[in-house]
Amino acid sequence: MRSIRATFSEIITIRLNTGEDILASIEGELSKQGVKHGIILTGVGSIKDYHIHVVKTTRIPPGNVFKKKSGAFDLLSVTGYIMDGRVHAHISLSDEYGAIGGHLELGCTTLTFCIVSIGVVTDADFTNLDQYR
Repeated sequence: MRSIRATFSEIITIRLNTGEDILASIEGELSKQGVKHGIILTGVGSIKDYHIHVVKTTRIPPGNVFKKKSGAFDLLSVTGYIMDGRVHAHISLSDEYGAIGGHLELGCTTLTFCIVSIGVVTDADFTNLDQYR
């Protein structure tokens, strides 16, 4: 275990329009703004296509299952970290049949809009925070 103390230097809110890829848009905007480390605080909206992966085994490294589907989905949340410019995000979404969530992959496209807010950290290093070793 380790802990990292950090302070938000600013909060960036990104608003995506219809048809934009959520992951590619976040990565592009953070790269443009030079953000290296941060915390994805929240995200909401709706999507018309999702592409996620979830873990499928309990061994290390865990296996993954990739899931894709098209339709109308409410985007309930986006959370995660920015680690040395790399986005590690998870999403939760729902439709009339239930909810699903997992690791955000390229291919999640906005239906109406998507708003994501990121707390930028400049006084800490989150590099490799998501490594299991």
